[in-house]
Amino acid sequence: MEKEEKKAPKLRFNGYTNDWERKELNNILKINSGRDYKQLNSGSIPVYGTGGYMLSVNDKLSDTDAVGIGRKGTIDKPLYLKAPFWTVDTLFYCTSKESSDVKFIYLLFQIINWKRYDESTGVPSLSKNTISSIKTYVPKVKEQDHISKLFFSLDNTLQLHEDYLQLLHSFKIFLAQKMFFDDDVLPLLRFNGFTEKWSQCKLNDHTIVTMGQSPNSKNYTNNQNDEILVQGNADLYKNKVLKRVFTTEITKTAVKNDILISVRAPVGDTARNQYKSVVIGRGIASIKGNDFLYYQLEKMKNSGFWHKYIAGSTFESITGKDLKNAKIYTTSNDEERKIGGVFSSLTRIIQLYEHKIDSLKKLKQFLLQNMFV
Repeated sequence: MEKEEKKAPKLRFNGYTNDWERKELNNILKINSGRDYKQLNSGSIPVYGTGGYMLSVNDKLSDTDAVGIGRKGTIDKPLYLKAPFWTVDTLFYCTSKESSDVKFIYLLFQIINWKRYDESTGVPSLSKNTISSIKTYVPKVKEQDHISKLFFSLDNTLQLHEDYLQLLHSFKIFLAQKMFFDDDVLPLLRFNGFTEKWSQCKLNDHTIVTMGQSPNSKNYTNNQNDEILVQGNADLYKNKVLKRVFTTEITKTAVKNDILISVRAPVGDTARNQYKSVVIGRGIASIKGNDFLYYQLEKMKNSGFWHKYIAGSTFESITGKDLKNAKIYTTSNDEERKIGGVFSSLTRIIQLYEHKIDSLKKLKQFLLQNMFV
């Protein structure tokens, strides 16, 4: 007789060998309805909708932790709801029964394909009956507790990294505001020993600016042996060029380490070309420049510098003339080198944390796929 398949995940904590039990969700949780909050006064208790936190009021629907899942609208984004809280009527909140851990339920909700249970032909929706009848596999409460502690620890680590990454981005913006000219205001932060006056000039008087020219679309290919085509801001990502489209026709080109800047919506996005050569389309311009100029252009984008050129236009773009005549500031080679070095180092730290966050998210996805049945 063929042995029945074991109902257990591929990865488990040591000491757990029993099969997981197949149950309907109504055996492990209770589904509660949200309510309108408009009759309440402002307070300290958070109100949640399908998109997350909305505002705070002076009353609660629950004084025990729960898992929120959309009744209508967004139905595939479960929320962990820390008590006390209130939910609107488009968000169910599910509390655990004695045989289950609410944190484990939150993890179960992350692996359920909720769109499969959509009951509407229009706005996505779920009903209590549908949710209650979904079948899944669950272990004993003690194993649930071990699993939920692992994932919540991982989520906390992820949140810490994401918070720190946001601080790094904010710090970089702060430094850019203080270390570059801003509307003829002298830099407020300078390295010791640098006191000379900065110079103002047009971008095209300082360096070489090349406006892109799109090749014929009939020459676009998917062949990665052809030339990389950079057409617009969608091809620029995290300071680098993405390989998305290729072409057999060479028009205007940019070489390695050239600064690429988008001149069509949204204007001002920048990246360093990391390839030997790329073809630049109409939505892109290339600029010869050092790190100092690169981060000055990045600062100009973040401070809204280009808005004055695109005001009143139905399609956000700037002309080659406007780009070439843009006002920039320069200083001595030594000071430019030091300033560029600060921002290059900070960018590398930011990229390191982005990589860590991506790795942690992949680890979480791997564990979700292998620690549940």
